[in-house]
Amino acid sequence: MNPEASPDPASPAAGHDPVLPETGIAIPALAAALSELLLARGWMMATAESCTGGLIAGACTELAGSSQWFERGFVTYSNAAKAEVLGVPYETLDQHGAVSEAVVLDMASAAVRRSHAQVAVAVSGIAGPGGATPDKPVGLVCFGYAVGKRVLAESRRFPGDRQAVRLATVQHALFRLAELVAARPVAAAAR
Repeated sequence: MNPEASPDPASPAAGHDPVLPETGIAIPALAAALSELLLARGWMMATAESCTGGLIAGACTELAGSSQWFERGFVTYSNAAKAEVLGVPYETLDQHGAVSEAVVLDMASAAVRRSHAQVAVAVSGIAGPGGATPDKPVGLVCFGYAVGKRVLAESRRFPGDRQAVRLATVQHALFRLAELVAARPVAAAAR
């Protein structure tokens, strides 16, 4: 399945696989699309999650056979966990804050280095309702991606309550990681 394919029309009607407005694709369909892309390249995936608390890993491992492409997930909610488990420098956390592109770049890189994965996604954000500052509002989420030797970050702001922000984060992380993996030709995957 391709991440731009239409969602299963039965899923939203059944009331259990929410189709979120960002891509119009249900989370299980995104995870399935990503799994096919990773399997085609012989790649394993890891996650490093803060604000989602393991929801991305959970969406991936909900699929039967995910052990063929999902290697591990790191839930590093506190700054101490980010530093101790992933090795994010305290200086980076102090200078930029946990919700920053600098931190998620370190998290994504570390998830690959500290696993047997070739691909990783990292997230840190402010799901709310508290924790916001004037320059870091509720709904702000930073994403880090490591795909092969390429590492990049982006920030998004999602509307809604805590649950909506966290679900939108899972959806966007899977969708964007699938795009990045799909951009790598199967033959180039070994490089």
